[in-house]
Amino acid sequence: METTPAFTGLQCTGCTETYGVETYDRCPSCGAPLDPTYDYDAVDTAAISEADPRNGVWAFDAVLPFTAAAAISGAEGATPVVETTRLANELTVDSVYIKDEGRNPTGSATDRGMSVAATAVKRHASDADIEPIALPSTGNSGQSAAAYLGGLDLRSYAFVPSRSAFSNKAMINVHGGEMRVVGGRYADAEDAVDQQLKTEYYPLQEFRTPYRHEGAKTIAYELFADFAGELPSHVFIPASTGEFVVGIQKGFSELQTLGLITETPKLIAVQPTGCSPLVAAVERGLETPEPWAVPDTICGELEVPKPAGGALALEALAASGGTALHVDDSDILSSAVTIAKHEVIEAGAGGGAAAAGAWTYAEEHGFDGGETILLLNTESGLKTPDILRSHLMGQGI
Repeated sequence: METTPAFTGLQCTGCTETYGVETYDRCPSCGAPLDPTYDYDAVDTAAISEADPRNGVWAFDAVLPFTAAAAISGAEGATPVVETTRLANELTVDSVYIKDEGRNPTGSATDRGMSVAATAVKRHASDADIEPIALPSTGNSGQSAAAYLGGLDLRSYAFVPSRSAFSNKAMINVHGGEMRVVGGRYADAEDAVDQQLKTEYYPLQEFRTPYRHEGAKTIAYELFADFAGELPSHVFIPASTGEFVVGIQKGFSELQTLGLITETPKLIAVQPTGCSPLVAAVERGLETPEPWAVPDTICGELEVPKPAGGALALEALAASGGTALHVDDSDILSSAVTIAKHEVIEAGAGGGAAAAGAWTYAEEHGFDGGETILLLNTESGLKTPDILRSHLMGQGI
């Protein structure tokens, strides 16, 4: 499988050692995550500025490791940006938009990175026996992995906590993936991968594979196209492992390096109050978040007490001039329901967190009034309609 002309390899985010595309896990020297690198002078900027965002993730293969022709793709990306004047008026800003990632093939933004990671799997499987393939998942990534690996005829395992949404667990099996349901929470699922497999495996977890956050960065490129280069001032991102914070900031930074934009948006990471290690790290001025001792949130997709990309996410937030903040579960669910009522978008808890985060930011930091705000809805409300419905029932509806 050919790599793209500008792709130069993988660089360790810790010791800066460099590796070739054949490496598929963390840095062999120090164990830090690897990051794809490029010769930006070799990138045809016209291929970016003239790319058709309707072609999704692989419209931007000039800044991806693999070509669109080689991709394992389900037409991920190309998600709509929906304007909400109601929320703009309530926040007293110029405009508010929602990037609806719930319209991806398996209903979440995770599909972007999984497409790139699965393309790498295809390449590596042609060179060596890499089975089994495995990852821990709160739900969405396990479903996505099963879908994207389904046609490769490779054994893959998703380790999910018992509290994962039924829809995720059902679709992992429907797509042909093998699933291990682990009692407890996400941290228990992480531990179970090594404990139960007891063999070497090909990892698809965020920041084990170098490619999950690389696919996520295409959100930034699509926003560049969506807004004709006039990017939002603030982007609110539901945060768990750090995949989307790191990826989106990388995309904006690359656009700046390529001379296509002059300023990058402020990124605001939003986490539930009951599991907000990134927020705690920002408040304490830490470079690496400490594990959250007792995670407690109804929003399972956002309950990651030890984010694998935590240090990189903090670095990305600082580079963007942004911050991290926490919001209560009730505000997350209320915001998701409000979006569904008024904007013809079935927002999941992630989208609710982004909207609730915008309100909290307005109260704690304030807006000047001329801002353009982007809320990232990372998953469809169809993933967890039970918790949204339960929220309404709690209000007597």
